[in-house]
Amino acid sequence: MSDDRLSPPPLEDLDQATAELLELASGPDGTPLVTIAVLAHHPPLVGPFLGWAAALALHGALSTREHELLALRTACLCGSDVEWDEHVRYARAAGLTSDEIERVRAGPDAGWDGRERPLLRAADELHHEQVITDVTWSALVAHHSRAALVELLYVVGQYTMLSMVANAIKRR
Repeated sequence: MSDDRLSPPPLEDLDQATAELLELASGPDGTPLVTIAVLAHHPPLVGPFLGWAAALALHGALSTREHELLALRTACLCGSDVEWDEHVRYARAAGLTSDEIERVRAGPDAGWDGRERPLLRAADELHHEQVITDVTWSALVAHHSRAALVELLYVVGQYTMLSMVANAIKRR
């Protein structure tokens, strides 16, 4: 039985516009990120998705550190090694230490401060129950703007989706 899992199409098989967009979504080694590169099988999705992802990552109300905490916790909860490994690099660039990155795996009660603990707890609650409890919401409101609260919801949703994509295309 052959394995027909999706993988990125060869760059030489893509139209120029799609190939150029994928170059923008390349990792540090110049290789397009696999979760984005599979979009090339449906080129009309590449540009809009990259626009959305760039707005969320580059123009957010959350700090880059907070964004990466949420991305890592979501990848961990979803069991996505691909997303975890990708965001470890971004987390380091955002100033997270190796110890902090490993503590993300342990969750919100692993020594986080009063600003970061509710972020991690919100990721956990969204993952497990698809809601944020009143207690967690109150803790978030104490430290974050309305824009940051909206963004938090979409960051967790985005990395849940990308983790699902990565897990679905990964050969196990």
